[in-house]
Order: sequence, then structure tokens, then C-alpha cells
Amino acid sequence: MSLVLIFFYVFGFLAIASAAFMLATKNVLYAAFGLLVTLLSLAAIFVLLFADFVAITQLMVYVGGVLVLILFGVMLSNQVQGRAVQSESVNGISGALVAGILFGGLAYLILSADYLYLEGINVADAAPVNTKSSIIAIGIRLITNFALPFEVASLILLIALMGAAYISTEDKHE
Repeated sequence: MSLVLIFFYVFGFLAIASAAFMLATKNVLYAAFGLLVTLLSLAAIFVLLFADFVAITQLMVYVGGVLVLILFGVMLSNQVQGRAVQSESVNGISGALVAGILFGGLAYLILSADYLYLEGINVADAAPVNTKSSIIAIGIRLITNFALPFEVASLILLIALMGAAYISTEDKHE
């Protein structure tokens, strides 16, 4: 068993355990920290799978942006009238039923998949994995082939940000 495989299992277990903790806890701040550990573990798994761009995007967008915003919101509103904010589960039975159906369906699809393309392939004879970073290729594609869609997406996000800033102001000009 290689060191990469050991790290993969460690980070996989950590991601699953922290996600289960996030779902089981009633304290909103603890749930946010469980989400932090889950997202960091997923970023580590992406690094182990040589998906550098996805790992950096995971860190910058989700951990660096969304999660920090959630943590600031929770920490600023954590003490409401002298008590910590608690979440209550109200649909535990129906949520467990939907999760069980989804798990069963995904397990059926994975176990019934046709893996004919793997027959007769010896792992030792397989070509080595390309360990070259994917960031350079993605950057070149974004600047050459996909420059216009990239700029259109950034313009749409800028318009959405301006709209959110306008909606959030209290003094609206009618």
C-alpha cells in the first residue's frame, strides 16, 4: 500500500466523519467548523488526484470565500439574547428516508455498472499517471479558446453583485 493511498483513505475518512459530525451537531458554529474540515479534506483529496486547479478553486472559493462568510455570520449572530444559536432537525425521518433511497440508488448504479474496459488490464503494465500540473493548460485555454465566455461570466457576476448591493441599501430612490 503506497503512501498516497494511505493519505487518500485518511482524508476520505476525515471528510466523511466531519460531514457526519456537521449533520449530527445542533450547534451552528460547530457545524460550520465541521464544514471547514470537510472542505479542506476534499481539497487534499483533489491534490492527491493531481487536480491542482480544482483543489485551489476549492480552497479559494469555498474555504476562503463562502465558508469564511458563513463563519463571520454565525460568529456575529451566535449570541442571540444570551444563548448560543442552536439548530433543530424537524424532518429527521423523511430526510433519512430520502438519504437511504439516494444511497441505495447510487450503490445499485455503481455495483451494476459494466466494467468491461477493465478486463485484461494489468495495473503494473499500465502507463504511468501524468503528474504534470493541470493549471497551465486550463490557464492557456481560458485566455485563448474561452476568453469570451470567461469575460461574459465575469460581467454577469459583476451585475449580480451590483444588484445585490442596490437591493441591500436602505435608502432606495423611487
